[in-house]
Amino acid sequence: MVNDLVLRVVGKLLIPFILLFALYVQFHGDFGPGGGFQAGVIFAAGIVFYALIFGLVNARKVVPDWFVESMLACGVLIYAGVGFAGIVLGGNYLDYFVLDSDPLHGQHRGIFWVEVGVAITVCGVMLKIFYMFASRGHADGPGGV
Repeated sequence: MVNDLVLRVVGKLLIPFILLFALYVQFHGDFGPGGGFQAGVIFAAGIVFYALIFGLVNARKVVPDWFVESMLACGVLIYAGVGFAGIVLGGNYLDYFVLDSDPLHGQHRGIFWVEVGVAITVCGVMLKIFYMFASRGHADGPGGV
């Protein structure tokens, strides 16, 4: 598929819209279906689509392994950080009401940042799984490019 001109052109046209749709699902998750998990999977699917069309080596240049592994840690830290912020501000773990002087705004902020943490973690996990499976059987191993 790497040398197929039609796929390369269609991929260059579609991938930005796939990533943009992932952002829409992330930011619109409060008001309708969607949220962090769905946005993370959609974003990862855009990168997997890129890897299938342009090759795994090119995908690992765009989103390197160290970045994917950092996403795993950062997403969990954001999620846990929101929980500990609730404790520090006098509430319970993941108690969003204390995150703002107005409890409704605090609830909105807390949910938003938890969903961001979930999206980052899910995207990182999906890409890590794809990279590991896609590089199986290659001489350069899972970490190679």
